Amino acid sequence: MKTRVYVTLKGGVLDPQGRAIHQALDGLGFTGVNDVRAGKMIELDLAEGVTEGQVEEMCRKLLANTVIENFRIEHPAK
Repeated sequence: MKTRVYVTLKGGVLDPQGRAIHQALDGLGFTGVNDVRAGKMIELDLAEGVTEGQVEEMCRKLLANTVIENFRIEHPAK
């Protein structure tokens, strides 16, 4: 089963990567971008029987730093 985990910085946390992307877009002439927040997407190919709770535990223990990051788990259609 394919599962995607999206990890993003919490709202009050500075995002230097997002700022660099924003400045690069501006330098390339793209106007109208008010803010950029960068994150990561992790795709897991899970064996049958891995539970949602186990995926959440993976996120809390390794995939996301829950002090400064949020995570969202999605199961895309096959």
